Amino acid sequence: MTILVAGGAGYIGGVCVEKLLEEGHKVIIVDSLVTGHKENVNPGAIFHKGSIGDKIFFRKVLEKEKPEAVFHFAGLIQVGESVKEPDKYFENNLVEAKYMLDVMMEVGVKKVVFSSTAAVYGTPERVPIDENDSKIPINPYGEAKRAFELILQRYHEAYGLKYHIFRYFNAAGATEKNKENHVPETHLIPLIMQAALGQRDAIYIFGTDYDTPDGTCIRDYVHVADIVQAHLLAIKNMEKKSTGIYNLGNGGGYSVREVIETVKKVSKKDFKVIESERRPGDPARLVASSKKAQKELGWKPEFPELEKIIETAWKAEIKNG
Repeated sequence: MTILVAGGAGYIGGVCVEKLLEEGHKVIIVDSLVTGHKENVNPGAIFHKGSIGDKIFFRKVLEKEKPEAVFHFAGLIQVGESVKEPDKYFENNLVEAKYMLDVMMEVGVKKVVFSSTAAVYGTPERVPIDENDSKIPINPYGEAKRAFELILQRYHEAYGLKYHIFRYFNAAGATEKNKENHVPETHLIPLIMQAALGQRDAIYIFGTDYDTPDGTCIRDYVHVADIVQAHLLAIKNMEKKSTGIYNLGNGGGYSVREVIETVKKVSKKDFKVIESERRPGDPARLVASSKKAQKELGWKPEFPELEKIIETAWKAEIKNG
């Protein structure tokens, strides 16, 4: 099968390309390299540098390569930045993604798997979050992702688009070829590993008085390879079910203290931890139920435990620097 991976030079996209090639698929990467990395471009794939929002460019790629499906990972991901620069996030994560769909419909590529986010739920009504719970995002990042989900549904109804959507919070871990590498880095696990490596003076805990067992926030962590595996299952599932929306999570979540202590255990290094005040807008628990994905897709995470996730990330950090 020929599959186009939008954002294939990024973290999750790079792992997706790696796994698709291992399964024998022909892979096309489209990435502007604004947040992706040239060194992440897998040499086994065909690479086109450019934006999915550039209709002329994207049409040429589709007409030349003739993919049967698109995996869409090309998006900005910093929640805080989205609040400060909403125009940037609505343009990139919504408008340009909509242009991508328009060209797909014109050319006749009618399958897409979309990397969404559990941030579409906003402050959860309950934990773990179910796919049918209210979608009331509280920042432009989540709002843009939610709006694109609605566009996918309308394009399905009007134009016959087949789509699967995955909502998850924190992709984590690494493979032998791809590790987490954002500039600037905002994700907890790589930040803690930087402290373990002496690349930052300390790691901060923002709030220690939450209604959780140890007082710190609890979040979901899903191994990047497990996220990609769900995407591969989605393509097969489209043969019998044209649309699907699924959470990907571990069901229990881990606290900030647990993550810090697990990095210390895996790395065998100690580092300074500073307790600070809460940040505005941080819910105590954000955990997504993945029962639906397990039942309908047969999704079974290979790395359900936090320690195993961090072991893969640490190994890649030491190996690749």
